[in-house]
Amino acid sequence: MEDKQTTTAVEQTAEKAKSAKSAKPKRKTNKAKPSISHGRAYIQATYNNTIVTLTDLNGNVVSWSSAGSSGFKGPKKSTPYAASLVVKNALDKAGDSGIKEVNVFISGVGQGREGAIRAFQANNISVLSIKDVTPIPHNGCRAPRPRRV
Repeated sequence: MEDKQTTTAVEQTAEKAKSAKSAKPKRKTNKAKPSISHGRAYIQATYNNTIVTLTDLNGNVVSWSSAGSSGFKGPKKSTPYAASLVVKNALDKAGDSGIKEVNVFISGVGQGREGAIRAFQANNISVLSIKDVTPIPHNGCRAPRPRRV
């Protein structure tokens, strides 16, 4: 008789757990992303890494990728080959957005500058313009005093 009571108690807790699971609100599915045919590509090519960000014309980020997130480590992150794979990964992430043309904005002095632009053309994305937005100091900070020996 005790076995029946314990099984019924176990069954009751199982039923409560099932009802609690069904009571959870379901998450909404992602909204349909509008098709973007024209966008902007921001390439940040430093000595240590290459980062590519794809945005729409308003500046809303569609996708991004970096050499570090693509699996490269150490000095390999700043190579032109790594930059080409970074562009490919960013375009794969933005696959359903339908980007066909980009304006490229390059910042930095790393080796991945040229490789990233060539990768856009290799992936059938037409590059409409290239603008270098690397910050340049106009007179900048005061120089250190001359060394006295």
